[in-house]
Amino acid sequence: MSTPLRIVFMGTPAFAERILAELHQSAHQVVGVVTVADKPAGRGQQMHQSAVKQFALANDLLLLQPEKLRDDAFISALIALQADVFVVVAFRMLPDVVWKLPRLGTFNLHASLLPAYRGAAPINWALINGDTQTGVTTFLINEQIDAGSILLQDKIDITAHMTVGELHDALQEIGARLTLQTCNALAEGTVSPQPQTPITGKRALAPKLFKENTRIDWSLPAGELHNLVRGLDPYPAAWCTLWSVQKEAWVQFKIFNASVTELSCTRQDGPEGHKEGILFPCGEQTTLLVKEIQMEGKKRMDAKAFMAGNELSHFTYACLNI
Repeated sequence: MSTPLRIVFMGTPAFAERILAELHQSAHQVVGVVTVADKPAGRGQQMHQSAVKQFALANDLLLLQPEKLRDDAFISALIALQADVFVVVAFRMLPDVVWKLPRLGTFNLHASLLPAYRGAAPINWALINGDTQTGVTTFLINEQIDAGSILLQDKIDITAHMTVGELHDALQEIGARLTLQTCNALAEGTVSPQPQTPITGKRALAPKLFKENTRIDWSLPAGELHNLVRGLDPYPAAWCTLWSVQKEAWVQFKIFNASVTELSCTRQDGPEGHKEGILFPCGEQTTLLVKEIQMEGKKRMDAKAFMAGNELSHFTYACLNI
C-alpha cells in the first residue's frame, strides 16, 4: 500500500466502535475521534459515554465531543489534524464546512445496499420487508442524506429466521472490512465513485422506528408479522395491546421469537396456548407461533413460562376485527 492515510473517525454506537477498532489496528493512522457529548441516561440519569468514546479513551486516541458541528473551535481542531479523509459511521448529519475539509473527502458506511434503504434504520427495514439479501455501502457524503457517490459495497444473504440483532452483528463485521478496504483503495487511488440512481417503493427509505410503525396489526397475514417481529428483535421490539378481561384494561406486550405455523388456532379473537408456544390468529386465516413474550412491567420470558402464570383465555383482541 502507498502512504497510510491520516483518518478522523466520527461515530457513536457499538456498531461504529467495531469499525473504529478495525481502522485503529490497520496501517492507517487514526489522528482523531469525534463522538457525541456525554448525556444522562437510565433511571439514575448518570452521564453516559458513547461506545466510540470508551474505545478512544481506552486506546489513547485524541477525542473531540463538539456540542455544535459548526463551532469555530471544532473546525479549527479538525483542520489542525491534517486528515486525508474523514470516516463516518452512525453519527450526526455533517455540515458542508466539515465534510469538505479532507483532501480525499468524507465517506460514510451505511448498512444497506444503497440506494436501497436510505435513512435511519436500514437493518430493521430490510428484515421487515422480507428481503433475502442486504449489505453495506461506503459512499462520499454530499448535501443530501445517504445520496452521495458509491465507493464500495459488500453483500450478505438474509436467512429466513434471522433477527435484527443477528443481522446487525453480521453487517458490523463485513462493514469493518469494507471500511478498511475503502481506506486502502483511497490511499492507492484505485476506487472510482459511482453516482447513485434513486429507487422508488418500500425499499427506497428506512425511516426511524416509532411506536406507530412497530405495532403489530393482527389483521395482517402471519408472514408479514413474522418479518416485523424478527426485524425488531431484540430492540426496539414489535408490540401489541391485548384486552385483559380480568383487569378490564388494555395490556401491552412485546413479541419475540415468532414464526409462521401450520397449526390452527381455534380462537379468532385472541391468543391460544399450545405445547410449542402461544398461537396468535392472524389475517388470511394464518397463525403466528410465539415462543417468547414480555408483558408490560415484566421481563422477557419463555412462552411456556408465561402460560404457566397466565390464563390466555383472559386476553382478547377485543374490538379488533380480523
